Amino acid sequence: MNQHVRTGAMQRWALTDTGRDHLELGETPIPEPAANEILVKVSAVSLNYRDLLLIDRGFGLPAGLRPFVPASDAAGVVVAAGEDVKRFKAGDRVISTFIPGWIDGPGSGTGRNYGATTLGGQHQGVLSQYIVLDQDWAVKAPESLTDAEASTLPCAGLTAWTALVERGDLRAGQTVLVQGTGGVALFALQLAAMHGAEAIVVSGDDAKLDRAKALGAKHGINRNKEDWVEAVYRLTGDRGADHVLEIVGGTHFGRGLEAAAISGRVSLIGVLEGFEISGHFRPLAQKQLVVEGIQVGHRRALEDFVRAIDRTGLKPVIDAEYALADLPAALYHLQRGPFGKVVVRVTG
Repeated sequence: MNQHVRTGAMQRWALTDTGRDHLELGETPIPEPAANEILVKVSAVSLNYRDLLLIDRGFGLPAGLRPFVPASDAAGVVVAAGEDVKRFKAGDRVISTFIPGWIDGPGSGTGRNYGATTLGGQHQGVLSQYIVLDQDWAVKAPESLTDAEASTLPCAGLTAWTALVERGDLRAGQTVLVQGTGGVALFALQLAAMHGAEAIVVSGDDAKLDRAKALGAKHGINRNKEDWVEAVYRLTGDRGADHVLEIVGGTHFGRGLEAAAISGRVSLIGVLEGFEISGHFRPLAQKQLVVEGIQVGHRRALEDFVRAIDRTGLKPVIDAEYALADLPAALYHLQRGPFGKVVVRVTG
């Protein structure tokens, strides 16, 4: 990873090819906002597993778009606005939206041609000191959160909110099963507690399970010490979990079907074990399960989530913060498996 910075220039991380060795911290002119655009001075960027896939394996890296700025989740302050901008003014604190232009409703695409375009995917990302966004691609940040905390909402936070609240109709007394202790998992745990539901966390690390319980989890299961599906049955009196957040993917999907309650929901979120999923037909059909793929969420849901945060006092869990120049260390931390989110401090 190379660093080429001159005093007074805007800094940004960019890929010239697939692989961390092709990440460069360099300079580029500060962009000017056009009509309907805002210029944001970025304070913080939170990292997602998707960013590792793009940087290390080229997953979602658009062909021919080089240099390419990775990452999607930014928080910062509007410093300028182009003509016809009505939603924001200079001085407003904002966060980016993961899927630009998805305001509400079912989203874009057809049965043949599907898949939304994303920041840090088909669009240039946010690991820059300044970014230009269409005014429709941002949301006002929660007043109760710091910029570092607010930066964790656009992908991980909204994914959990969409799965459990926007789509899942989470209610008091239900049971939410989360896998691991990464960003989405801990947001799901906190949302369960916010709504009066019980969270069960599955992890291979007793220390992380203790921290999850301190955060509000009702139960913790060490998957290395017992069959975690059997443990779910035991803890729920054989009822199973009303909501299963499937973060692992692959053949692990089948175990989530086993752990779900009658008429439960399984939300497909993660691909840690691969993009091809498999599971037995019997629990899916005979339990009358709802299985839904979650692609983060739309802007209106993010705005709802922001309001809920300001009213309830929910605080995102940040495992570590790194300076902009220390992005390589932040990526290695993310690869090791953080408790919550990893954030890069960009400016201010």
